[in-house]
Amino acid sequence: MKGHVLRVAAIAALVLSPVVAGCAARQDWTPALAGSAPSRSSILAEADIPPSPVPVAPPRTPRAPAAPAVAATPAAPAAPAPPAPEAPIALPRVRDYEPIPELRDIFFDSGKAVIRQSDAKILDANAAWLRANPDQLLLIEGHSDARGLNRDKNEFNMVLGEERALAAMNYLVAHGVQPGRITILSYGEERPTCAELSERCWSQNRRSRFLVKPR
Repeated sequence: MKGHVLRVAAIAALVLSPVVAGCAARQDWTPALAGSAPSRSSILAEADIPPSPVPVAPPRTPRAPAAPAVAATPAAPAAPAPPAPEAPIALPRVRDYEPIPELRDIFFDSGKAVIRQSDAKILDANAAWLRANPDQLLLIEGHSDARGLNRDKNEFNMVLGEERALAAMNYLVAHGVQPGRITILSYGEERPTCAELSERCWSQNRRSRFLVKPR
């Protein structure tokens, strides 16, 4: 009985030995489980494969820096054109005017240029004639006597003669005569009508005189 068992074991060992050898030979073919370390043969195989080239972007050409913005310089304003020279005012020629009997002179108190009540009536008549004859231009002369301040007597009398002519003009304008028709002129004491040294003579020289000419 004991011999029979030993022989069965020996037969079994002979039968199983090729199977065990085959299993041992297939151990290199067993796939690696997930998460297990790679075998040396696989590492060597992967090392023999050249890496794929990594695409490299071409170098960028640096752009030149933009020129800084420059504010536009405002254009200088054009120089104004020089004003045209004014035409000289044509002064009336005194010799073109002449006295007429329709326009009477008026007189003033010494050293004054105030229209007296008696002379206002004369100016009323003169204004009526001038309104009725609009084609006539008027020149008013202002005069004074030879007396006056000791200092600058001639200048004083020139100013006084101008004030007397202006007083007559203002009265006529206030009574409807157009101011554009009137010119005033002062002679001061230079053209007396009487040369005597008396009040009667001096009173005749303190006057405004009226002369006309056609337009």
